[in-house]
Amino acid sequence: MSVAFVTLGCARNEVDSEELAGRLEAEGFRLVDDPEDAETVVVNTCGFVEAAKKDSVDMLLEASQLKDGSAAPGGRARAVVAVGCLAERYGAELADSLPEADAVLGFDDYPQIAARLRAVVAGETHQAHTPQDRRKLLPISPVERGAVTQALSMPGHGADAASVGSGGPATGPRTVRRRLDGGPMAPLKLASGCDRRCSFCAIPRFRGSFVSRRPSDVLAEARWLGEHGAKELFLVSENSTSYGKDLGDLRLLETLLPELAAVDGVERVRVSYLQPAETRPGLVEAIATTPGVAAYFDLSFQHASAAVLRRMRRFGDPDSFLGLLDQVRAQAPAAGVRANVIVGFPGETEEDLQTLCDFLVAARLDVTGVFGYSDEDGTEAETFDGKLDDDEVRARTEHVSSLVEELTAQRAEERIGETVEVLVESVVDGVVEGRAAHQGPEVDGTTTLTADDGPDGSDRLAWVRVGDLVSATVVGTDGADLLARTAAATVPGGELR
Repeated sequence: MSVAFVTLGCARNEVDSEELAGRLEAEGFRLVDDPEDAETVVVNTCGFVEAAKKDSVDMLLEASQLKDGSAAPGGRARAVVAVGCLAERYGAELADSLPEADAVLGFDDYPQIAARLRAVVAGETHQAHTPQDRRKLLPISPVERGAVTQALSMPGHGADAASVGSGGPATGPRTVRRRLDGGPMAPLKLASGCDRRCSFCAIPRFRGSFVSRRPSDVLAEARWLGEHGAKELFLVSENSTSYGKDLGDLRLLETLLPELAAVDGVERVRVSYLQPAETRPGLVEAIATTPGVAAYFDLSFQHASAAVLRRMRRFGDPDSFLGLLDQVRAQAPAAGVRANVIVGFPGETEEDLQTLCDFLVAARLDVTGVFGYSDEDGTEAETFDGKLDDDEVRARTEHVSSLVEELTAQRAEERIGETVEVLVESVVDGVVEGRAAHQGPEVDGTTTLTADDGPDGSDRLAWVRVGDLVSATVVGTDGADLLARTAAATVPGGELR
C-alpha cells in the first residue's frame, strides 16, 4: 500500500513524520512523495495557535479531495488520516467536526500506525480518542519518570524492533526513521514535552511532561543521520535547556554536543529553543565555543516587560535578557540570536509595549518572530481579564513587526564583511543558496553565494554541490537574507578551483 506524508508545523513534527514513515516502511508500506500518487495520505497537523490549526484543517480538506479526483483527475487516495498535535489535542471533537478525514489518530496510536492505516483503508471505523492532559501520565518528579515512559508512546523517540515488526535487527541499536527530505539538514529530537506552565501555552497538555531521550539513543540516531546524508543536525525539543534533568544531569547537553559534532559526516550541530531563565553559563560556553556547533541561540524571550512576563508565568526583564546576550557575544561576537515575542497579551499597557520595543532595539537580534496574542483552549491566560480587543492587538502586532523588519535589516547589514560558513541547500539554474551558521532552517533567512570567474573564465561555483560547506564573505543583504562572495569552491578530491 502506498502512503504519502504532509507535514505541517515545526521541526519536531518532521521528526515524528519520519518515525511514522520508518514504522510503515518496516511493515511493508511503500512511501511516495506526492499525495496524488498515494492510496493513503497522512497529514501531520499542527495545533499550536489558531492560524496553524486553520492551516491543518485546510490541508486535510484539500487532501480529502484526492479521494474523488476533484483535486487531480485520476486521484486514487482511499483514505486521509490526521495525526499530530491537532489530532492529539482535539481527538474525537476533530473527528466529529471533520468527517472528510477518515481517521484521527492520537500519539498512542503511533506504535500501531500500520495496523491503523490498514484498518481504515479496509473501511473500518476508527474510534478517535478523548483528549486528556498528558502531563498527568508521568510523575511530577522528573527523575522518577524513566520507568514509566517505557510504557508510553513518545513520538520521535524511536522504538525497539519488536514494536515495528521484522523490518530491522532484533538486537543492537535501531533507528526507526525514514528520511522524507533528502536535504543536508535533519532535525534530531532531544526530548519531548515541557514542565513549564506558561499561561498562554497549551503544548504541555497534549505533549506531556518533559522527557529526555537517552544520550546513547540521540547519538545512535545522529550516526544514522550522518550515514544518510545529514550534514547539519538541528536539535529540537520543547525546551532544550532542560535536557538531562530527568536523567540526573542537567549539564548533559554540554557533554553531548562535542560528541554529536564528532559524528562522521556531520559538519554542523545546531541547538533550538532555549529558555532564557534556564540558559546557564556552561551551556552558553558550550554552544559558543565547541568546534562544529553553530554559535546560534534560539532564545524564547516572549516579551521584555517584567510585569507582562510574570502574567505569562515566565521570568526575566530587559536587564537580565541583555546581560544574557552580553554573555553570548563575549564568547562569540558573531553569534546568531533569534527570538519570538507575543504582543497584546492581556493587561499589556502602552508602557509595557514600549519596554518591549526598547529592548528589541538594544538586543540587536538577527530575527524576531512576532505573534499577536490569541486565546488558546484550556490555557490559564484564556481566563484572564484585561483582554485587548482584536483591532488593538492587530495594531500593536503590526507596529512591532514593522520595527522588527527594520532592525533585522540593520543587523544583517552589520554582517557585511564577515566571513561565514554556508551550508549549501540548493543549486538551481546556477543559483547557489544555503544558510550561514547564524541562520536556522526556514525562519532565519538564507545566504546566496556568488564568486568571481576563475583565471580561465570558468565558473568558480560550478563544482558546488548540495551539502557542501563553503566559506564566503558577506557582501550584501536583503532583509535577513545575505549575499556572500567566495574566492574558491572545493571540488571532488579536495582541490580548489
